Amino acid sequence: MVMSQEPLITEELLARQSPEAQAIIRILLAKIAELESRLNKTPRNSSLPPSVEHPHAKPTPQQQKSGKKQGGQPGHTKFERALIPTEQCAEVVAVVPKACRRCGERLAGSDPQPLRHQVWEIPEITPLVTEYQRHRLTCPGCSTSTCGELPAGVPESQAGPRLVALVGLLMGCFKQSKRRVALFLEQILNQPCSSGWVVKLQNQATAAATPAYEELASNLPTQSVLGIDESPHKEARLKSWLWTFVANTYTLFALRTTRAATVLDELLTKNYKGVVNCDRAKMYWKIGRPQWCWAHLKRDFQALIDHPDPQVKRLGRDLMRPTKELFRHWARCRDGTVTRAKTLQLMQPIRKTIDSLLLRGAFSENPRLVGMCNELSNHRDWLWTFLDVKGVEPTNNVSERALRPAVIWRKLSFGTQSARGSRFVETILTVVETCRRQSRNSFQFLTEAVTAHFEGKPAPSLLTGV
Repeated sequence: MVMSQEPLITEELLARQSPEAQAIIRILLAKIAELESRLNKTPRNSSLPPSVEHPHAKPTPQQQKSGKKQGGQPGHTKFERALIPTEQCAEVVAVVPKACRRCGERLAGSDPQPLRHQVWEIPEITPLVTEYQRHRLTCPGCSTSTCGELPAGVPESQAGPRLVALVGLLMGCFKQSKRRVALFLEQILNQPCSSGWVVKLQNQATAAATPAYEELASNLPTQSVLGIDESPHKEARLKSWLWTFVANTYTLFALRTTRAATVLDELLTKNYKGVVNCDRAKMYWKIGRPQWCWAHLKRDFQALIDHPDPQVKRLGRDLMRPTKELFRHWARCRDGTVTRAKTLQLMQPIRKTIDSLLLRGAFSENPRLVGMCNELSNHRDWLWTFLDVKGVEPTNNVSERALRPAVIWRKLSFGTQSARGSRFVETILTVVETCRRQSRNSFQFLTEAVTAHFEGKPAPSLLTGV
């Protein structure tokens, strides 16, 4: 079988063509190279999320296998469930042998230190139903009928605070659909339920948590450092974006039908002066002081290394070396191995090297390099904000990690069907993620919020120290 080989277009071959043909061929070659680079994009050399790649398509790890069996290795620390005190057990069963296991002689007495074996089980769940009988009495004087009022805090619906909180968390935290939630309530909790009733309880949970959510939103402009990111979402037939704002002690989510900077103006105001950990999306350029993410830059430099053009490949490798050194120094600073002052000293030659390499790319006249390197060089101060401002990370990984559970939820649910559903999503995600960061019980917080909502009292706060 004869295999055809694509002819290589060399400079000698180009020189034989007319100037017009040479220009057209060069344009086509550049376009082909651009399209090939798009086809070769992966989560490791672009901003594509890891979820777009099939797990089996990932490359083989560079680290060699140790040859050991999977699981715990001999000598590792054993992890086991600790026994609870005997007096806390629901029942204690004494298992006493009746005869000797060797000669059959009858045994008597008891062991002062028996071997303890505890079995955990859940009880059969029966809902607690409280019936309120509202009596209607007629006045003997004027014949007016008066009905007894429900006590303060008793909901008009048929669900108590804990049930409302549980339904909210089953959907917002444990990623269950409305039908699955109704099925769980019916089959596990013996609580009659329908999908329509789940929606009503969802709306109650949203209303109860909204004051705490709005308090966090009003506090955002006061934060000195924020990690911000956004991910595509869907609201009915509208394309929307789920924004995340990671502050020092809390995380706030916002679903909007736009990716424009108007969302930042709405939540941060145009006068925000803090540091914003972000990628290089242009809506972040005019808000606060950006810190461009070095994890994104590292993937961009890897894309240059993967490019077929030797000039592009070389610059990518030259940029990757100091970038890896930057991450090594920062990891040592973060774990306390090296002081911040020493880290700043070690970063200075790295900074000069990268700045000079970006200038080399900007003046290379290579269309693949000029645009990116010009952008980075013109805004090079935004690459090094983490060196100038203490408490700023060189990446926006914290906001990407906060978005990950929300993205999984979106993939399972296919988005929301209404603006009311979007309000539930942004509110419940904010409660769950903020409680996780503050080591608080999200179910307990949401139960307290629903109870306060039913009783007409101020809602609990998600701001620490309030």
